[in-house]
Amino acid sequence: MSEKQVRTAILGVSAQYHDSAAALVLDGEIVAAAHEERFTRVKGDASLPEHAMRYVLRAADLAPEALTAVAFYESPFAKLDRIVSTQAVGNLAGTRMFAHSIGSWLPHKLWVARNLRDFFGTDIPVLMGDHHLSHAASAFYPSPHGTAAILTVDGVGEWTTTSIAHGRADGIELLEHIEYPNSLGMLYSAFTLYCGFKINSGEYKLMGLAPYGKPRFLDVIFEELLHLGEDGSYALNPAYFAYFTSPRTYNERFERLFGVPTRSAKEPLTQHYADIAASIQAATDQVMLALARRAKERTGERSLCLAGGVALNVVSVGAIERSGLFDSVWVQPAAGDAGGALGAALQAAHSLYGEPRVVRSGDSMHGSLLGPTPSELGRSATDLLASYGLQARRLDDAALAQATAAAVASGSVVAVAKGRMEYGPRALGCRSILADPRDPSMQLRLNLKTKFREGFRPFAPIVRIEDAGTYFEVGPHESPYMLKTYYVKPELRLVPQTEDFGDDGDRFYKVAQQVRSTLPAITHQDYSARVQTVSADRHPFMHEVLGEFSSLTGCAVLVNTSFNVRGEPIVASAEDALECFLHTDVDVLVLEEYWIAKAEQSPEALKPRRASARADD
Repeated sequence: MSEKQVRTAILGVSAQYHDSAAALVLDGEIVAAAHEERFTRVKGDASLPEHAMRYVLRAADLAPEALTAVAFYESPFAKLDRIVSTQAVGNLAGTRMFAHSIGSWLPHKLWVARNLRDFFGTDIPVLMGDHHLSHAASAFYPSPHGTAAILTVDGVGEWTTTSIAHGRADGIELLEHIEYPNSLGMLYSAFTLYCGFKINSGEYKLMGLAPYGKPRFLDVIFEELLHLGEDGSYALNPAYFAYFTSPRTYNERFERLFGVPTRSAKEPLTQHYADIAASIQAATDQVMLALARRAKERTGERSLCLAGGVALNVVSVGAIERSGLFDSVWVQPAAGDAGGALGAALQAAHSLYGEPRVVRSGDSMHGSLLGPTPSELGRSATDLLASYGLQARRLDDAALAQATAAAVASGSVVAVAKGRMEYGPRALGCRSILADPRDPSMQLRLNLKTKFREGFRPFAPIVRIEDAGTYFEVGPHESPYMLKTYYVKPELRLVPQTEDFGDDGDRFYKVAQQVRSTLPAITHQDYSARVQTVSADRHPFMHEVLGEFSSLTGCAVLVNTSFNVRGEPIVASAEDALECFLHTDVDVLVLEEYWIAKAEQSPEALKPRRASARADD
């Protein structure tokens, strides 16, 4: 038993659909949180998060016996009720899918409480939550708002796909909800699959593809597929979908509506699919704005909190913020199912165990830097460097910041694995790859030679919060978690030369290379950018790197992309960081206090020790 004394210790868990995670809340305060995939190296790992649970307890020096309760983010029984009701009752065509679902549910998913108790070896209380209430709690309780409207939108929880709630001092009140199969998240995923990308990972690609197209199918979507009511409610036309009979979710009538069949992942992208992406993105923006408007009408609040997978659609979130409906829009950085672990723990702590909520001016997420440091997982950086035979220099933070800025200014790509790992899908400077945004060739280099992914995909800028208004139309807002889009300032924009690039597989690579601003590596086709703002108190090292780069170049912006390759989760351990460094064309690795440059290594030392994933993600 740990000597650490706490009033309440709640372990939150999300698992068994995708992106499992664990989070620990002590006396109402967030202590640690992590995705299971970062430990197992299985992207989107859905298994019981055994590694993540061990980590968060270790981070607090807490024994399992000291836990007050474990809070699971949803009700497996309510979810099973939906599966039985929608796939089995009176629906012979769904029998095969039903049998497959039940085959995975009965031995594992339904008995999650028993499995958790078996894991801990103790008869610990296991609380079953509500999926969308967990999302709402993850959005409201850590936010900087004493009261707020809460909007949660995703694929589906138990039955709910969308909810509007009111967060107040006395807790969270659920006001309205939309039920399955009417789901904005599943609609967006259907279009993701239609364009040849994978559900639950390819939605980012669809969003990135949208600015290359025109929303010429928008009217078709609203006329045939999606009804949007004046009150923000929406419904899907079941004639075009096959939720109950096929894992593809849509039918042949859906394909005929757009005149072109589903794209295979191996087929080249054409303008048709870019226009499809632009159309569903525009439709999503309209629905999210309508829902936000309804949330304001129902609550009267001037602040909005968002969570659920659709809250990771930075374009729609940007549209809500620019609409002026709310003075402040705050998005949970782990808005997807992983964040449900944190929400379940917070809901239990504040609602069931009476822990008082403390509202902080920034937020209570600690910069979302809630995971382990590199050397906390496996072998230390010092031991690994000796084992690999790599030459490294040990520098203090000030010297590391200066060296990083100088290297990027000279054209190098620098990877950083330093400090606690980010919770959520975005790398925020602790597991990041940094580059010069002024280099017109950098976007293609990072996509093809560093990340090994499609060349059309955009990169995000990172900028000190005090400099953000010089480069982007941020107004009074901040974006510490890279969850909103802003436009590059007009005075920095350039008009690319009009060219006919044809409609073959290379079209989007060529279009992406057009210089659209003085920061071409982070400026998307519509002059937007997924901005991360950095403050000195939230991330002192990265703030210092940006300051040094500004002093050297007169530019206070860097490219920031996650430190991983296609098909792999973001690096977690020191070994993950070294292997990713060795598998890519990254020039320099900052690993904790070490500076490791490829130019200073022998050919033998630069040989990777394990395989790297390049599978389509």
